[in-house]
Amino acid sequence: MASQWQYQVRFDVNDPAAAESIRRQVHEPALAGLFDILARHRAVPKCQFDAFSEYVAAAEERGIESYPLYHWTKATIDNSAKKEKYLKSFTLYVDDREVYAKEIADSLEADLQPLVTGGLIMRLSKYDTNPSTNPQPPQRGGEQG
Repeated sequence: MASQWQYQVRFDVNDPAAAESIRRQVHEPALAGLFDILARHRAVPKCQFDAFSEYVAAAEERGIESYPLYHWTKATIDNSAKKEKYLKSFTLYVDDREVYAKEIADSLEADLQPLVTGGLIMRLSKYDTNPSTNPQPPQRGGEQG
């Protein structure tokens, strides 16, 4: 039986130069293995910092009242330590989808695992859409503008 949940694979790199190349989709020789795996899975990395920045820009353009995570996200991208962290963090989209079937996520995660052992990826994570197993968005009362 298929899982009722969808999944997502994320990874972090330690090297800021590698992160910038991944972010810009620059296929340098040191990243060839990563980009080969991603191509086989029809996966594209999305930098978390860029995703946060796009969310804030959309909220500011369309009205922040319709964007419940605006204040938290804005504070995150304005914090230099968090910016440094999220510039090295990537979410993998498969076939332009942010979440996908467990089988796809499992296969992608398995193929990326050697890059953790090899040192390119410092952290590899798989998340599901089950709210009971994932951190929930910050409460509005805890947001700081």
